[in-house]
Amino acid sequence: MFNNLQTILSGQPKYRQKQVQQAIYGDFIDTWEKATTLPLALRLQLQKEYPLDINAKLLFSEDKQSIKGLITLKDNSKIETVLMRHEDGRNTVCVSTQVGCPMDCDFCATGKLGLKRNLTTDEIIKQVLLFSRYLKKEDHRVSGVVFMGMGEPFLNFMNFIEAIKILNDKEAFNIGSRHISISTCGVIEGIKKIANFPLQVNLALSLHAPNNELRSKLMPANKRFPLDKVLDALANYIKKTKRRVMIEYIMLDKINDSPAQAKELAKLLKNKLGGLFFVNLIAYNFSGQINYKPSSSEAIAGFKEVLEKEKITVTQRYRFGREISAACGQLAGE
Repeated sequence: MFNNLQTILSGQPKYRQKQVQQAIYGDFIDTWEKATTLPLALRLQLQKEYPLDINAKLLFSEDKQSIKGLITLKDNSKIETVLMRHEDGRNTVCVSTQVGCPMDCDFCATGKLGLKRNLTTDEIIKQVLLFSRYLKKEDHRVSGVVFMGMGEPFLNFMNFIEAIKILNDKEAFNIGSRHISISTCGVIEGIKKIANFPLQVNLALSLHAPNNELRSKLMPANKRFPLDKVLDALANYIKKTKRRVMIEYIMLDKINDSPAQAKELAKLLKNKLGGLFFVNLIAYNFSGQINYKPSSSEAIAGFKEVLEKEKITVTQRYRFGREISAACGQLAGE
C-alpha cells in the first residue's frame, strides 16, 4: 500500500484498505471515480490527494511484442519502462529504479544522462501499474518484473526492496518472487544484502568483459567494484542462497566478442563461481548517441560455441523493440 494512502485511510474502517487495494491492483482503475465500492466523499478525497493518473507516452514495436512507456513524473523528470510480451504468454515489465544512472557505462544511453535522483517506491510501482492497466483490457496480466531499466537498483536499495514486497504481495500484484529479477553492475554491498533477503528473487550481474582492464573501460564502476571482489561476493551469494545467477554479457562488435575472450570468460567464471550460473548473451541495442555496434550474428554464434564447449550453459536474449529504442535511456536522452 502506498505510504500516503495509509494516512488518508487512517480514519476509515479497516475493510476500506482491502477495497482500495482491490481497486488499484485487482481492477487496475485509473481514476477513483471508478471505485464504486467506496463512498463518494472518500473517492473525492482520494482523487484530490492521491490521483491515479500516469502521464505516459506509449511506443509500440511493429510486431506489438514490445511496448515502451516514457513516463513524465511530477517534477517533470522522465523515466522509461518496457513491456515484453513473450510467445508463451508471459508478460514481463522492465522497470527503472533511478532517473538516469551514476554508473556511466560507456555503451549505455542512460549512463550518459548521469544520476538525477532515486525513484520513490510509488514511482517504481507505477511502471508496473501502467502495463497492468494496459493488459487488463485484454484480460491478461503482468507475470514477471525485471529491475533492468534505468539506474542501479542497489543504489536505491530501500525503495526498490519495498517495491518488490508490493509486487509479491498476494493482496497487490501477486507476482511470485521467482518471477522477479534484479540486475546489478556489481554493487558489492547490495549483493551481500540481497543474499539475506527472505524472498527468493533472481539475481543477474552485468559483466560484459572477461577481465578488469576491459571492464574498467566499458564500466567505470569496475574501479570501485573490481571484478574479483564482485565475483567473490556473487560466489558467497550462491553459497548462501543455493540459487543460480545470470551473467549478462552485451555483445559489442570487435570489443568483447572474440573466441579468445570467450575462453577467458569461461575460465574466470568456472574458477570463481563453480557451476551454479548461466551466461546470457545480449545483442547490443544500437543507439545513435553512442559509438558502439552490435556484434555480428557469426561472432555471437562463435562466442556461444566456445562457452558451450567449456560446458557453460548459455542463453541468447531475444532483442525486443529495436525500432522503438527499447534500450533504456534512449528516449529520455532525447
